[in-house]
Amino acid sequence: MKLGGFMMPLHPPGHNFTETIAADLEQIVEADRLGFSEYWIGEHFTAEWENIPAPDLLIAQALGRTKNIILGTGVTCLPNHHPFGLAHRIAQLDHMARGRFYWGVGSGGFPGDLEAFGFDLTSGENRKMTGQTIQAVLDIWNGQEPGTYKSKYWEYTIPEHVDAVGLRLHLRPYQQPHPPIGVAGVSPSSGTLRLAGERGWIPMSINIIPPVTLKTHWDAVEEGAQKTGKQPSRTDWRIARTIYVADTTEQARREAIEGSMGRDFRDYFFRLLPLAGMFDLFKTSSDIPDENVTLEYLCDEVWIVGSPDEVERRLRALYDEVGGFGVLLAMAHEWEPADGWKRSLHLLSQEVMPRLKDLTPAA
Repeated sequence: MKLGGFMMPLHPPGHNFTETIAADLEQIVEADRLGFSEYWIGEHFTAEWENIPAPDLLIAQALGRTKNIILGTGVTCLPNHHPFGLAHRIAQLDHMARGRFYWGVGSGGFPGDLEAFGFDLTSGENRKMTGQTIQAVLDIWNGQEPGTYKSKYWEYTIPEHVDAVGLRLHLRPYQQPHPPIGVAGVSPSSGTLRLAGERGWIPMSINIIPPVTLKTHWDAVEEGAQKTGKQPSRTDWRIARTIYVADTTEQARREAIEGSMGRDFRDYFFRLLPLAGMFDLFKTSSDIPDENVTLEYLCDEVWIVGSPDEVERRLRALYDEVGGFGVLLAMAHEWEPADGWKRSLHLLSQEVMPRLKDLTPAA
């Protein structure tokens, strides 16, 4: 099993953006130093908590500060973008990364973002646009012939070639035929992850759901793969988890609940998910009352918090319950307490993960 990271990011409204983006960069640099295999960065325009609108810019900066880690958009929300410009920007970034790049894509889910770009969340138009846009980007990368291409959502023209002076569609990604594409699933039996199975893309499962829901995610991947005759590998499956490690489990639980992790769930997720009718995602059973979903409940059922021994035990149990996966994505939070978070990352990467080298999922 490999260790990666996922940065939404998570910063309370009112925090200084200059300082938060610098702190986010330092977390990526530290992850590279500790041997993380990959790191994904989210994108939102109207979410003050998740305040990065251009993960590709942060990735470009981080490439110069890191050596080995693969960096990915987590995800590029396609309703926010025009396919012609996006195809060129992502291809350029792939060259700058020289292959240290994954392209995560999605249909977006923030009402404010969708409203800003002219979409009604309840209509499902954002999902239709996403499918057409990803295909347009792939067509452009494949050397689309000159002509005008349009959908309900966008229009662009591939100009006629003037080879004598190099006027033509010319930019292709560094990785051929394109960077590895990843998609993230949230809901039980996620349709997004069925698409990952159909297309052979990287499946990622989000951090807020318990293992009982995670099991349905791999079922969805396999269901999608059967439609196109593909053979999905659990090695490609990324599972994001909220993780905190301390010298003792008592200390880890206290610092997780009282620190930035507890704050982010109490003040953000516990308020956000009910607005979207998604609070049940936390639950191991639908008959659990909402008031029983507390930070202590999350410590027991959703987060992975404890001493190195306890975290190892919990990760092995997760692995066995879902049937195996290839990459653990540790969620990023603000480093409060700073010493505790640095210690947590060190214990996770240097003590816990080496003990899990025997966890290699069957293809």
